[in-house]
Amino acid sequence: MYQILTDSECDLPLATLEASNVAAISFHTKIGDQDLINDFGKSYDINDFYKKIQAGIMPTTTQVNVGEYLEFFKPYVESKTPIVYVGFSGGLSGSLSSANQAREILLETYPDADIRIVDTLAASGGEGLMVLKAIRLQKSGATLDEFVKWFDENKMLLQSWFTVDNLNYLYHGGRISRTSAALGTILQVKPILDVDPDGKLRMVSKTRTRKKSLFELADKTLEAMKSDPTQPVIVTTSGDYEAAEVVKARIIEHISTADVQIYPIGMTISSHTGFGCVAVFAMGDEPRN
Repeated sequence: MYQILTDSECDLPLATLEASNVAAISFHTKIGDQDLINDFGKSYDINDFYKKIQAGIMPTTTQVNVGEYLEFFKPYVESKTPIVYVGFSGGLSGSLSSANQAREILLETYPDADIRIVDTLAASGGEGLMVLKAIRLQKSGATLDEFVKWFDENKMLLQSWFTVDNLNYLYHGGRISRTSAALGTILQVKPILDVDPDGKLRMVSKTRTRKKSLFELADKTLEAMKSDPTQPVIVTTSGDYEAAEVVKARIIEHISTADVQIYPIGMTISSHTGFGCVAVFAMGDEPRN
């Protein structure tokens, strides 16, 4: 049996991972001189973090380094357990590159080790949906080769839609200009973002008012769900749970049996979106382009 591994940016509840014996490596965030570990709330209160970014504090994030991945992978390699790491998009973080480097280093000492690295090309609940699929594949009896083949063939079907309530964080992240941020704030412009084929965030449209942006997230997701209305859908938010409920309610209004779960966004993504980001994730029948 192979071991499924992931990271804290999948934004799934720790209990969900533990119930299926999925281990996760933690990403890091820094506020001033305070180092925080995204360990699913064991050492920090995510809502306290949201209050800080809502007040305008700009955290910094660092990628997980090679040494951390070596420490994470090594016990399984030493016990001759095949592993598959279902990881945060390489288009958004250099951490996946660190994971691949750790793999190469371990193979020098353990040439027979079976270490697979899967770039989900996703973040937050999108990565979470991929981890949930990984769990289902393993429980269905899929071999490791079948597991990796499914991801290669299907991960581009994942649809990810985001909106933010504070344009300043997109400006500081280099995604929009200072002028666009200032003008958009005055005009109540709300951006709609997705994740492109390279696993990077991109702005795809703009709308006026918060409510319209939330409805657009829901409507785009409903379009993707036509191929499978029974599939699980994840909505995530950096603190604006009321807004997340608006998205969930609109989906359920059209598909009453929809399985929609709401989870908090972890510190890494929240550091770059600010307070009030809302995102929704589902599988479609057409690859993202």
